[in-house]
Amino acid sequence: MLPTLADVLRLDAVRRGEPRVVAGADRLDARVRWVHSAEVTDIAHLLRGGELVLTTGIALPDEPDRLRRYVAELAEVGASGLIVELGRKYASALPAALISAAEEYGLPLIAWARETPFVDVTEAVHAQIIDAQLAELRASDKLHEVFTQLSVDGAPPDEVVRQVARLSGRPVVLENLAHQVLAADAAGADPTELLASWETRSRAVRAEERTAYDASSQWLVTVVGARGEDWGRLIIAGEGPPSPRDGVLIERAATTLALGRLLDQHAQSLERQAHGSIIAGILAHAYSDPQEAAARARALGVPLTGRRLLGIVVLPCPAGTAELPPLAELADATAAACRDASLAALVGTLDEGSPQARVGVLASLPARAEDERILREVAKRLRAHHAVGGAPEAGHGFVMAAGSIVESIRDVRRSFLEAEQVADVAARRGDDRPFYRLPDLRLRGLLHLLRDDARLQTFIERELGPLLAHEARRGGDLVQMLALYLDSGRNKALAAQRAHLSRPALYERLRRIERVLDTDLEDVESCASLHVALLALDSVRRDRS
Repeated sequence: MLPTLADVLRLDAVRRGEPRVVAGADRLDARVRWVHSAEVTDIAHLLRGGELVLTTGIALPDEPDRLRRYVAELAEVGASGLIVELGRKYASALPAALISAAEEYGLPLIAWARETPFVDVTEAVHAQIIDAQLAELRASDKLHEVFTQLSVDGAPPDEVVRQVARLSGRPVVLENLAHQVLAADAAGADPTELLASWETRSRAVRAEERTAYDASSQWLVTVVGARGEDWGRLIIAGEGPPSPRDGVLIERAATTLALGRLLDQHAQSLERQAHGSIIAGILAHAYSDPQEAAARARALGVPLTGRRLLGIVVLPCPAGTAELPPLAELADATAAACRDASLAALVGTLDEGSPQARVGVLASLPARAEDERILREVAKRLRAHHAVGGAPEAGHGFVMAAGSIVESIRDVRRSFLEAEQVADVAARRGDDRPFYRLPDLRLRGLLHLLRDDARLQTFIERELGPLLAHEARRGGDLVQMLALYLDSGRNKALAAQRAHLSRPALYERLRRIERVLDTDLEDVESCASLHVALLALDSVRRDRS
């Protein structure tokens, strides 16, 4: 659970300012999602709700109507409270108009009697928020373990219901669509009282959503079913509204009951989830203020402010005949490699479960750090942590690519996009570099970056269009033969050997290619142009696959 405003007021960093609640004392149970310092009056449109706003009041207006509008806008967007430091705008007390407006709109208003560093408050509160989020992740991880084990063991419905009752401390009932009880656990209460007139009571509870709380019965209800075929309801009864954890619990249990098992996925560590969440938020521009991301990262021990930042992508790829390494395992190995190399970094999985799944690393480098040396060290240690088959010649099961150094959080996305483009091309090269950067990819890298350019696509069609059309109509392998011939340095003997063809058979195919394209394969410039077109075609086709 997020800290309340009352929790925040008990923090040492806040108490040093000698806070005094002057309005909204009955609203101190408001949850604080974030702390935002602002010295402007038109701040409300930048907020998303749950922010505690800090200000010295230096820019607040003197007119009562404008003060009232300022408070009204904060209350309307759902700010959890307003703290005003005395001493600059207001010498010893806040204006009556500000206090009355806060009371009118139910916005908690606190006055600080002493000057207080806002950054100390921000760090203290954000550390609590991060702790709360990690606690929720731990609880979710625990539920995952319990219900995964139940699925693996093939636990019957009554055992699943018993576990839900144990974890929630409330009575639990599983019923079918006819409101007949299939399994129940009274959690220490009287089972007879729990199930008395069950069908009548149950029919009176209608949920508009798949999971919903009915205040009149004080039941938390979720539908049980899969693939569009619902067959029952799972109900947690009791006194008072359920906690957010109960909502997660009942849905996990319903999934276990409906599917008979949970997907057997490797659970990420809590640290990886927290890191991945921050990286994903930065890449998606989810933070209205980059300092919010910096504060979150700092609370996890990774400073981003005043540092040189580097986006790194690690892609799983098969090594020889080996299967793809699990992404969560690769993320853990990457984090360990960064620690061993003394590199401060956020490391987490991105877009897991999608074709774009990868490990993202946001490296935080000191001003004079040599990024090439650090990348070599991380790659070396990652290979040691994640060797496939235990020997270097067996392959490594991953490709590591880095973008360009950037100086601010706002530019991190650009570094990551470059790293992703480099990794995508490097994964097909098959050489054994410890890591890749854009200059390492040479012509293939350039063509990959230009793959969406209409001019490049026009060039491909101009050079290879007739051959591609011929092959589409009649089949055959002329495009493959042309690529093999050019990749062999126009050495016909070598090309025939690689194609497992006799020389006359290869010569005949080359003559057919010349006729279709109306070109001379003995001409060096023509062959160079065709080779570039084939490389570009490969980039375009792989991007669409």
